[in-house]
Amino acid sequence: MTTSVKNNFFPPSLISNIQQVLINRSDVDVDAAGVEQTSAKDNDPIQVVASATSSAERSTVHGNVCEDSEKEILLVTNGEGIDSHGLTSLLEALVRDSRFNVHVCAPQSDRSVSGHSVTVRETLAACSVDINGVTAAYEVSGTPADCVSLALSGALFSWSKPVLVISGINRGSSCGHNMFYSGAVAAAREALICGVPALCLSLNWKNGVSSENDLKDAASVCLPLLYAAIRDVRKEKFPKSCLLNVEIPTCPIANKGFKVTRQSLWRSSLSWQAVPANKHPSGPFLVQSTEPWYEACTTQPRCLRSLAYPLVILQGAARRLNSRRKNVEIESVGVAGKVTSPQTVKKYFRLEFSEKEEENVEEDLDFTAVENGFVSVTPFSLSIQPDIQGLVTNWIAAALASEQ
Repeated sequence: MTTSVKNNFFPPSLISNIQQVLINRSDVDVDAAGVEQTSAKDNDPIQVVASATSSAERSTVHGNVCEDSEKEILLVTNGEGIDSHGLTSLLEALVRDSRFNVHVCAPQSDRSVSGHSVTVRETLAACSVDINGVTAAYEVSGTPADCVSLALSGALFSWSKPVLVISGINRGSSCGHNMFYSGAVAAAREALICGVPALCLSLNWKNGVSSENDLKDAASVCLPLLYAAIRDVRKEKFPKSCLLNVEIPTCPIANKGFKVTRQSLWRSSLSWQAVPANKHPSGPFLVQSTEPWYEACTTQPRCLRSLAYPLVILQGAARRLNSRRKNVEIESVGVAGKVTSPQTVKKYFRLEFSEKEEENVEEDLDFTAVENGFVSVTPFSLSIQPDIQGLVTNWIAAALASEQ
Protein backbone atom coordinates (compact mmCIF):
# COMPACT_ATOMS: atom_id res chain seq x y z
CA MET A 1 0.00 0.00 0.00
CA THR A 2 1.32 3.45 -0.92
CA THR A 3 1.11 6.25 1.62
CA SER A 4 1.23 9.82 0.42
CA VAL A 5 2.56 12.59 2.63
CA LYS A 6 1.24 16.09 2.14
CA ASN A 7 3.18 19.17 3.08
CA ASN A 8 1.79 21.32 5.87
CA PHE A 9 0.80 24.61 4.25
CA PHE A 10 -0.71 26.18 7.37
CA PRO A 11 1.09 29.36 8.47
CA PRO A 12 3.42 28.77 11.44
CA SER A 13 1.61 31.40 13.52
CA LEU A 14 -1.72 29.62 12.99
CA ILE A 15 -0.19 26.27 13.92
CA SER A 16 1.27 27.81 17.09
CA ASN A 17 -2.10 29.26 18.13
CA ILE A 18 -3.88 25.97 17.44
CA GLN A 19 -1.34 24.07 19.48
CA GLN A 20 -1.79 26.38 22.44
CA VAL A 21 -5.56 25.89 22.31
CA LEU A 22 -5.15 22.12 22.14
CA ILE A 23 -2.75 22.10 25.08
CA ASN A 24 -5.30 23.96 27.19
CA ARG A 25 -8.14 21.58 26.32
CA SER A 26 -8.88 18.72 28.63
CA ASP A 27 -9.21 16.19 25.84
CA VAL A 28 -5.57 16.64 24.77
CA ASP A 29 -2.92 14.57 26.50
CA VAL A 30 0.82 14.89 26.28
CA ASP A 31 2.81 11.68 26.42
CA ALA A 32 6.25 11.25 27.93
CA ALA A 33 7.95 12.09 24.67
CA GLY A 34 6.18 15.44 24.54
CA VAL A 35 3.93 14.49 21.59
CA GLU A 36 0.29 15.58 21.64
CA GLN A 37 -2.30 12.82 21.54
CA THR A 38 -5.86 13.81 20.54
CA SER A 39 -8.86 11.71 21.50
CA ALA A 40 -10.39 9.47 18.90
CA LYS A 41 -13.71 11.29 19.06
CA ASP A 42 -12.17 14.42 17.58
CA ASN A 43 -11.73 14.07 13.84
CA ASP A 44 -11.49 17.77 13.09
CA PRO A 45 -8.93 18.24 10.24
CA ILE A 46 -7.38 21.14 12.09
CA GLN A 47 -6.80 18.95 15.12
CA VAL A 48 -5.23 16.30 12.93
CA VAL A 49 -2.80 18.85 11.52
CA ALA A 50 -1.93 20.07 15.01
CA SER A 51 -1.50 16.53 16.30
CA ALA A 52 0.88 15.68 13.49
CA THR A 53 3.08 18.60 14.42
CA SER A 54 5.85 17.45 16.73
CA SER A 55 6.80 19.25 19.91
CA ALA A 56 10.03 20.31 18.19
CA GLU A 57 7.98 22.39 15.77
CA ARG A 58 6.42 24.30 18.65
CA SER A 59 9.84 25.79 19.27
CA THR A 60 11.92 27.40 16.57
CA VAL A 61 15.37 25.89 16.30
CA HIS A 62 18.32 28.15 15.49
CA GLY A 63 21.66 26.36 15.23
CA ASN A 64 22.08 24.17 18.29
CA VAL A 65 19.73 26.11 20.57
CA CYS A 66 15.98 25.72 20.72
CA GLU A 67 14.00 28.93 21.09
CA ASP A 68 11.48 28.63 23.92
CA SER A 69 8.48 30.83 23.16
CA GLU A 70 7.86 31.27 26.89
CA LYS A 71 11.22 33.00 27.47
CA GLU A 72 11.89 36.69 27.05
CA ILE A 73 13.78 37.69 23.89
CA LEU A 74 16.94 39.75 24.30
CA LEU A 75 18.90 41.41 21.52
CA VAL A 76 22.60 41.83 22.21
CA THR A 77 25.00 43.91 20.11
CA ASN A 78 28.18 45.91 20.58
CA GLY A 79 30.57 48.29 18.87
CA GLU A 80 33.81 46.34 18.89
CA GLY A 81 32.70 43.45 16.71
CA ILE A 82 31.27 40.00 17.20
CA ASP A 83 34.62 38.47 18.20
CA SER A 84 35.34 40.94 21.01
CA HIS A 85 36.00 39.65 24.52
CA GLY A 86 33.50 42.11 25.97
CA LEU A 87 30.62 40.70 23.95
CA THR A 88 31.71 37.13 24.73
CA SER A 89 31.79 37.84 28.48
CA LEU A 90 28.34 39.41 28.39
CA LEU A 91 26.83 36.52 26.42
CA GLU A 92 28.35 33.91 28.72
CA ALA A 93 26.71 35.63 31.69
CA LEU A 94 23.31 35.96 29.99
CA VAL A 95 23.05 32.35 28.79
CA ARG A 96 24.49 30.76 31.94
CA ASP A 97 21.12 29.94 33.51
CA SER A 98 19.08 29.73 30.27
CA ARG A 99 16.58 32.36 31.37
CA PHE A 100 16.26 34.07 28.00
CA ASN A 101 16.22 33.61 24.26
CA VAL A 102 19.37 35.56 23.44
CA HIS A 103 19.80 36.83 19.88
CA VAL A 104 22.93 38.58 18.65
CA CYS A 105 23.39 41.02 15.79
CA ALA A 106 26.81 42.67 15.90
CA PRO A 107 29.36 44.21 13.50
CA GLN A 108 31.76 41.78 11.90
CA SER A 109 34.68 44.10 12.74
CA ASP A 110 35.55 46.82 15.23
CA ARG A 111 33.24 49.84 14.72
CA SER A 112 33.56 51.19 18.25
CA VAL A 113 34.07 54.86 17.27
CA SER A 114 31.59 54.98 14.40
CA GLY A 115 29.03 57.10 16.24
CA HIS A 116 25.45 56.87 14.99
CA SER A 117 26.37 56.39 11.35
CA VAL A 118 24.20 54.15 9.18
CA THR A 119 24.91 52.62 5.79
CA VAL A 120 22.92 53.75 2.76
CA ARG A 121 23.25 53.00 -0.95
CA GLU A 122 25.32 49.92 -0.13
CA THR A 123 24.35 46.30 0.40
CA LEU A 124 25.12 44.84 3.81
CA ALA A 125 25.86 41.17 4.41
CA ALA A 126 24.53 39.33 7.47
CA CYS A 127 26.28 36.01 8.10
CA SER A 128 25.09 33.49 10.69
CA VAL A 129 27.50 32.65 13.50
CA ASP A 130 27.39 29.80 16.03
CA ILE A 131 27.74 30.97 19.64
CA ASN A 132 27.24 28.54 22.51
CA GLY A 133 23.94 29.06 24.31
CA VAL A 134 22.74 31.77 21.94
CA THR A 135 19.50 31.20 20.05
CA ALA A 136 20.64 32.95 16.87
CA ALA A 137 23.57 35.19 15.97
CA TYR A 138 24.59 37.22 12.91
CA GLU A 139 27.64 39.29 12.07
CA VAL A 140 26.84 42.27 9.85
CA SER A 141 29.10 44.24 7.53
CA GLY A 142 27.80 47.51 8.90
CA THR A 143 27.82 49.83 11.90
CA PRO A 144 26.35 49.10 15.35
CA ALA A 145 23.35 51.29 14.49
CA ASP A 146 22.91 49.26 11.28
CA CYS A 147 22.90 46.05 13.30
CA VAL A 148 20.15 47.18 15.67
CA SER A 149 18.06 48.74 12.91
CA LEU A 150 18.27 45.55 10.85
CA ALA A 151 17.55 43.27 13.81
CA LEU A 152 14.46 45.27 14.83
CA SER A 153 13.14 45.57 11.28
CA GLY A 154 11.69 42.05 11.18
CA ALA A 155 13.75 41.27 8.08
CA LEU A 156 16.47 39.30 9.89
CA PHE A 157 14.71 37.62 12.81
CA SER A 158 11.15 36.33 13.05
CA TRP A 159 10.39 38.94 15.73
CA SER A 160 10.76 42.72 15.64
CA LYS A 161 10.58 43.80 19.29
CA PRO A 162 12.62 42.12 22.02
CA VAL A 163 12.02 42.96 25.63
CA LEU A 164 15.40 44.70 25.86
CA VAL A 165 18.44 45.62 23.75
CA ILE A 166 21.83 45.35 25.47
CA SER A 167 24.93 46.87 23.86
CA GLY A 168 28.37 45.95 25.16
CA ILE A 169 30.52 45.31 26.94
CA ASN A 170 32.50 48.18 25.44
CA ARG A 171 36.20 48.22 26.31
CA GLY A 172 36.71 51.90 27.01
CA SER A 173 34.93 54.87 28.50
CA SER A 174 31.63 56.16 27.13
CA CYS A 175 31.39 58.95 29.68
CA GLY A 176 30.72 62.56 28.80
CA HIS A 177 31.07 63.57 25.18
CA ASN A 178 32.58 60.18 24.35
CA MET A 179 28.97 59.03 24.26
CA PHE A 180 28.53 60.80 20.93
CA TYR A 181 31.50 59.02 19.37
CA SER A 182 30.64 55.60 20.75
CA GLY A 183 29.20 53.02 18.38
CA ALA A 184 28.04 50.97 21.37
CA VAL A 185 25.97 53.86 22.72
CA ALA A 186 24.64 54.54 19.22
CA ALA A 187 23.37 50.96 19.03
CA ALA A 188 21.40 51.46 22.25
CA ARG A 189 20.17 54.85 21.01
CA GLU A 190 18.96 53.27 17.76
CA ALA A 191 16.95 50.79 19.81
CA LEU A 192 15.42 53.68 21.74
CA ILE A 193 14.50 55.40 18.46
CA CYS A 194 12.78 52.16 17.43
CA GLY A 195 10.80 52.12 20.67
CA VAL A 196 12.73 49.39 22.52
CA PRO A 197 14.31 49.96 25.97
CA ALA A 198 18.08 49.66 25.92
CA LEU A 199 21.20 49.63 28.04
CA CYS A 200 24.79 50.25 27.01
CA LEU A 201 27.56 48.69 29.11
CA SER A 202 31.15 49.98 29.11
CA LEU A 203 34.18 49.12 31.19
CA ASN A 204 36.57 51.95 32.07
CA TRP A 205 39.45 50.02 30.51
CA LYS A 206 42.98 51.19 31.24
CA ASN A 207 45.92 49.83 29.28
CA GLY A 208 48.44 48.02 31.43
CA VAL A 209 45.92 47.68 34.25
CA SER A 210 42.78 46.01 32.89
CA SER A 211 42.52 42.39 31.75
CA GLU A 212 39.97 40.09 30.13
CA ASN A 213 38.94 38.84 33.57
CA ASP A 214 37.75 42.38 34.33
CA LEU A 215 35.29 42.05 31.44
CA LYS A 216 33.87 38.88 33.00
CA ASP A 217 33.61 40.62 36.37
CA ALA A 218 31.91 43.60 34.72
CA ALA A 219 29.28 41.28 33.23
CA SER A 220 28.62 39.71 36.63
CA VAL A 221 28.34 43.13 38.28
CA CYS A 222 25.73 44.23 35.75
CA LEU A 223 23.57 41.10 35.84
CA PRO A 224 21.32 42.26 38.73
CA LEU A 225 20.63 45.51 36.89
CA LEU A 226 19.89 43.64 33.64
CA TYR A 227 17.58 41.17 35.37
CA ALA A 228 15.73 44.02 37.07
CA ALA A 229 15.38 45.92 33.79
CA ILE A 230 14.01 42.88 31.94
CA ARG A 231 11.53 42.15 34.72
CA ASP A 232 10.30 45.73 35.00
CA VAL A 233 10.02 46.30 31.26
CA ARG A 234 7.60 43.37 31.25
CA LYS A 235 5.72 44.91 34.19
CA GLU A 236 5.84 48.37 32.56
CA LYS A 237 7.75 49.78 35.54
CA PHE A 238 10.98 50.55 33.66
CA PRO A 239 11.54 54.32 33.10
CA LYS A 240 9.80 55.31 29.89
CA SER A 241 11.61 56.47 26.74
CA CYS A 242 15.15 56.38 28.02
CA LEU A 243 18.30 54.32 27.67
CA LEU A 244 20.78 53.75 30.46
CA ASN A 245 24.46 54.30 29.76
CA VAL A 246 26.21 52.10 32.32
CA GLU A 247 29.90 52.68 33.02
CA ILE A 248 31.75 50.11 35.14
CA PRO A 249 34.89 51.20 37.03
CA THR A 250 38.31 49.82 36.15
CA CYS A 251 38.16 47.26 38.98
CA PRO A 252 34.59 45.93 38.72
CA ILE A 253 34.60 43.61 41.74
CA ALA A 254 35.70 46.49 44.01
CA ASN A 255 32.86 48.79 42.91
CA LYS A 256 30.99 50.83 45.51
CA GLY A 257 27.54 50.26 44.03
CA PHE A 258 25.31 51.83 41.39
CA LYS A 259 25.01 55.59 41.19
CA VAL A 260 22.70 57.57 38.92
CA THR A 261 24.72 60.36 37.31
CA ARG A 262 24.56 63.26 34.90
CA GLN A 263 26.46 63.35 31.65
CA SER A 264 29.67 65.30 32.07
CA LEU A 265 31.51 67.42 29.52
CA TRP A 266 34.53 65.13 29.63
CA ARG A 267 35.94 63.61 26.48
CA SER A 268 39.18 62.14 25.27
CA SER A 269 41.52 64.56 23.53
CA LEU A 270 41.66 64.14 19.77
CA SER A 271 45.19 64.20 18.46
CA TRP A 272 45.92 64.23 14.71
CA GLN A 273 49.37 62.97 13.83
CA ALA A 274 50.94 63.43 10.40
CA VAL A 275 52.14 60.18 8.82
CA PRO A 276 55.12 60.26 6.41
CA ALA A 277 54.17 59.18 2.91
CA ASN A 278 56.82 56.46 2.79
CA LYS A 279 55.43 54.99 6.02
CA HIS A 280 51.80 55.09 5.04
CA PRO A 281 50.46 51.66 6.07
CA SER A 282 48.13 51.19 3.12
CA GLY A 283 51.14 50.77 0.83
CA PRO A 284 50.16 50.67 -2.86
CA PHE A 285 48.28 53.41 -4.61
CA LEU A 286 44.97 52.88 -6.32
CA VAL A 287 44.30 53.27 -10.01
CA GLN A 288 40.90 53.92 -11.48
CA SER A 289 40.13 52.17 -14.74
CA THR A 290 37.20 51.22 -16.91
CA GLU A 291 39.17 48.67 -18.95
CA PRO A 292 37.98 45.04 -19.31
CA TRP A 293 41.08 43.78 -17.51
CA TYR A 294 39.54 45.17 -14.32
CA GLU A 295 37.88 41.79 -13.82
CA ALA A 296 41.15 40.60 -12.32
CA CYS A 297 40.54 43.01 -9.46
CA THR A 298 37.62 41.01 -8.05
CA THR A 299 40.04 39.09 -5.88
CA GLN A 300 41.14 42.24 -4.05
CA PRO A 301 39.99 42.92 -0.45
CA ARG A 302 36.38 43.90 0.11
CA CYS A 303 37.35 47.41 1.20
CA LEU A 304 38.65 48.02 -2.33
CA ARG A 305 35.85 46.25 -4.16
CA SER A 306 33.21 48.35 -2.38
CA LEU A 307 34.50 51.65 -3.74
CA ALA A 308 32.43 53.47 -6.31
CA TYR A 309 34.78 52.91 -9.26
CA PRO A 310 36.85 50.00 -10.54
CA LEU A 311 40.29 49.91 -8.94
CA VAL A 312 43.49 48.00 -9.52
CA ILE A 313 46.75 47.99 -7.60
CA LEU A 314 49.94 49.57 -8.88
CA GLN A 315 53.18 50.48 -7.14
CA GLY A 316 54.21 54.10 -7.63
CA ALA A 317 51.73 56.80 -8.52
CA ALA A 318 47.98 56.61 -8.99
CA ARG A 319 46.54 57.54 -12.37
CA ARG A 320 43.01 58.61 -13.03
CA LEU A 321 41.63 58.53 -16.57
CA ASN A 322 39.61 61.55 -17.48
CA SER A 323 37.47 60.66 -20.50
CA ARG A 324 36.49 64.24 -21.33
CA ARG A 325 39.90 65.91 -21.12
CA LYS A 326 41.71 62.87 -22.53
CA ASN A 327 44.65 63.40 -20.22
CA VAL A 328 46.08 61.65 -17.19
CA GLU A 329 46.24 63.22 -13.73
CA ILE A 330 49.13 62.05 -11.59
CA GLU A 331 48.58 61.75 -7.84
CA SER A 332 51.70 61.60 -5.75
CA VAL A 333 52.55 61.86 -2.07
CA GLY A 334 56.13 62.87 -2.81
CA VAL A 335 57.60 66.36 -2.89
CA ALA A 336 56.09 68.33 -5.76
CA GLY A 337 58.49 68.86 -8.64
CA LYS A 338 58.14 70.65 -11.91
CA VAL A 339 55.70 68.68 -14.02
CA THR A 340 53.70 69.48 -17.09
CA SER A 341 50.47 67.79 -15.95
CA PRO A 342 48.22 68.85 -13.04
CA GLN A 343 49.35 67.42 -9.72
CA THR A 344 47.50 66.69 -6.51
CA VAL A 345 49.28 66.86 -3.16
CA LYS A 346 48.16 64.09 -0.86
CA LYS A 347 48.93 63.95 2.86
CA TYR A 348 48.25 61.27 5.47
CA PHE A 349 47.10 61.66 9.06
CA ARG A 350 46.14 59.35 11.89
CA LEU A 351 43.66 60.20 14.68
CA GLU A 352 44.53 59.11 18.20
CA PHE A 353 42.58 59.44 21.43
CA SER A 354 44.44 60.48 24.57
CA GLU A 355 43.37 60.89 28.19
CA LYS A 356 42.28 64.32 29.35
CA GLU A 357 41.93 65.54 32.89
CA GLU A 358 38.43 66.54 33.94
CA GLU A 359 38.26 70.01 35.41
CA ASN A 360 34.69 69.77 36.72
CA VAL A 361 34.65 67.31 39.64
CA GLU A 362 31.00 67.44 40.72
CA GLU A 363 30.11 64.23 42.51
CA ASP A 364 27.03 63.40 40.43
CA LEU A 365 28.83 63.44 37.06
CA ASP A 366 29.45 60.15 35.24
CA PHE A 367 33.21 60.54 34.94
CA THR A 368 33.64 61.48 38.60
CA ALA A 369 31.51 58.61 39.84
CA VAL A 370 33.45 56.03 37.81
CA GLU A 371 36.81 57.41 38.94
CA ASN A 372 35.55 57.16 42.53
CA GLY A 373 34.72 53.48 42.09
CA PHE A 374 30.96 53.61 41.44
CA VAL A 375 29.04 51.99 38.61
CA SER A 376 27.72 55.05 36.82
CA VAL A 377 24.20 54.88 35.38
CA THR A 378 23.45 57.85 33.14
CA PRO A 379 19.93 58.11 31.68
CA PHE A 380 19.58 59.44 28.16
CA SER A 381 16.30 60.45 26.53
CA LEU A 382 15.30 61.52 23.04
CA SER A 383 13.09 64.24 24.53
CA ILE A 384 13.50 66.67 27.41
CA GLN A 385 12.57 65.00 30.69
CA PRO A 386 13.47 67.35 33.56
CA ASP A 387 13.19 64.75 36.32
CA ILE A 388 14.61 61.76 34.45
CA GLN A 389 17.43 61.36 36.99
CA GLY A 390 14.96 61.23 39.86
CA LEU A 391 12.84 58.65 38.05
CA VAL A 392 15.82 56.42 37.32
CA THR A 393 17.17 56.83 40.87
CA ASN A 394 13.86 55.69 42.36
CA TRP A 395 13.60 52.79 39.91
CA ILE A 396 17.12 51.48 40.59
CA ALA A 397 16.61 51.67 44.36
CA ALA A 398 13.38 49.67 44.19
CA ALA A 399 14.48 47.29 41.43
CA LEU A 400 17.78 46.24 42.93
CA ALA A 401 16.23 45.86 46.39
CA SER A 402 13.76 43.31 44.99
CA GLU A 403 16.59 41.44 43.20
CA GLN A 404 18.40 40.81 46.50
